[in-house]
Amino acid sequence: MGGSPGCGADSSSDIPPDYLRLYQRAGEAYGIPWQMLAAIGKAESDHGRAVAASGVNSAGAMGPMQFVGSTWSAYRVDGNGDGRADVYDPADAIPSAARYLKENGAPERMYEAIWRYNHADWYVRRVLGFARRYSAEVGEEFCSLPYVPSAVAGRVIGYARTQLGKPYAWGAEGPGAFDCSGLTMRAYQYAGIAIPRVAADQWRQGPSVPRGQEQPGDLVFMRPESDGPGHVGVVVAPGQMIHAPQTGDVVRYGSYADRSDVVGFTRPALLSEEKR
Repeated sequence: MGGSPGCGADSSSDIPPDYLRLYQRAGEAYGIPWQMLAAIGKAESDHGRAVAASGVNSAGAMGPMQFVGSTWSAYRVDGNGDGRADVYDPADAIPSAARYLKENGAPERMYEAIWRYNHADWYVRRVLGFARRYSAEVGEEFCSLPYVPSAVAGRVIGYARTQLGKPYAWGAEGPGAFDCSGLTMRAYQYAGIAIPRVAADQWRQGPSVPRGQEQPGDLVFMRPESDGPGHVGVVVAPGQMIHAPQTGDVVRYGSYADRSDVVGFTRPALLSEEKR
């Protein structure tokens, strides 16, 4: 198969040929780099080598792509057209994983999609590492794989994600509720960097980043007011953020890509580097 657009289709040394064909076919069908599917297959089961032909593990996960029952029921695909979707059959499990990634934002929001596959930043890093290795082995650039955050940015994003679903409250700084700048202040505090309390002061502290060059962990500022931006969020992927929006809402993912009130971006993670 030809693989996804822009990605090579040659094999990598540790991927069984039948799995490679399935990764490439599913990648082409769903518009996802096959290297990414192969990386998840490597992380989850070493391409089927590390799982039993039936049964579940201690976390309730099944098959070569390690689906739990509820997720499998929602995203299962009959990849080989035999009239049933079998979680233990890689011909079904691999396209089901591609569907799961696609419906959770891939390839545009790949970092978020991988995180949703397994809610841990260390897991995202591991998968991206495998994907980059497979890309390098076939002489490709990284097939538009997402930026891997620095250690500081990873902690900022990790903190913000653990607050998802908590209510917005004006002036709140956690742990039970947050306003927008209370969330970003605490996220950077968790990463060992002190930033001001309110959005306008966080904006002035900088350092600024040109639009289009923002990276996960940066801050995105919106809603210009007389003394500076009135809203702030944590960038988690291009065009995507975690933020505490407004009264009556909760900490959640949101898009800044189509907002007309974006003021700009800063990278407080650089403040830790300036101290070295």
